[in-house]
Amino acid sequence: MPDWLLPMLVLLAAALAGALLAGALALAFRPRGGGEGMLLLAERMEALSARLDASVAAQNERLSRALADSADRTQESARRIHERLAVIDAARANIERLGGQVTSLAQILGNKQARGAFGEVQLRDMLADRLPADGWGWQVTLANGTRCDALIRLPFPPGPIAVDSKFPLEAWQALRRAQDDQARGIAERRLAADIRRHVDDVARKYICPGETAEGALIFLPSEALHADLHALFGSLVQEAARRGVYLVSPGTLWAVLGAMRALMRDVRLKAEAQQLRREVARLAEETERLDRRVANLKRHFAEMQADVQQIEITAQRITAAGARIEAVEMDPPPAARAAE
Repeated sequence: MPDWLLPMLVLLAAALAGALLAGALALAFRPRGGGEGMLLLAERMEALSARLDASVAAQNERLSRALADSADRTQESARRIHERLAVIDAARANIERLGGQVTSLAQILGNKQARGAFGEVQLRDMLADRLPADGWGWQVTLANGTRCDALIRLPFPPGPIAVDSKFPLEAWQALRRAQDDQARGIAERRLAADIRRHVDDVARKYICPGETAEGALIFLPSEALHADLHALFGSLVQEAARRGVYLVSPGTLWAVLGAMRALMRDVRLKAEAQQLRREVARLAEETERLDRRVANLKRHFAEMQADVQQIEITAQRITAAGARIEAVEMDPPPAARAAE
């Protein structure tokens, strides 16, 4: 119930009571009998008092209900406020933790050695996730004595591809912090010089004809840096590409590694197909050899059967000769006949 309603009701009740009192007085002083007028006035006053009591009681009841409803709504609002305060406290704690992480990341990126280690860890995790274990090497020393951060072992062509992960970020950070055009121009010139110098080093050290591919990769651990270089120094990026040096961000390197993995899979499938073809050829040779040996075995078996038949014939002849010998009666010798 609004705060202004109760005083308004009190004023209305007072005005009503005054009007009734004035009417009762007017009726009381009309030319009637004195006792009859006083009795009428008392009755009117009593009725007015009863109505006022009933009105006040009803008003008190409505006021009590309104206060109870208002208290319930206040408690519900307080509960919601506490819940929102709890959510706000949790969000504040998350923001504080995120702020600490951002500070730690800023410290890492501000230190050259820590930043280089961060880029190397990110590059190594991507290579381990996208390529087979025998498809890449870490900290590989080339024939010219240069040690590259990673070497992706692609077959010729195109050949192994070296990857560098140590891009200078000081000039880019100065460019991002520049407050005026003069500071921005100085930072842009410095960044262009750093890009050209680093591309020269990679092209000279990481591209070895006959040992590596005719190109190398520079891994940039920041998508923002990759976008700024292409937006502000597009000519330098194109010049680096003409020299065989390509700048890749985590997103673009992810796609490049996917294509390299597909190439490695195709090469492995071709090698396995050739090995399978060689095994099939060997199996055909063994099958031909088996056919020749089976034919020889059949021939030997046929010869053996002929020999067995000849042996059987000879044995039959020997048996028949023995029978004939047993059937012959031999005459006694002459000395034996003389003795008789």
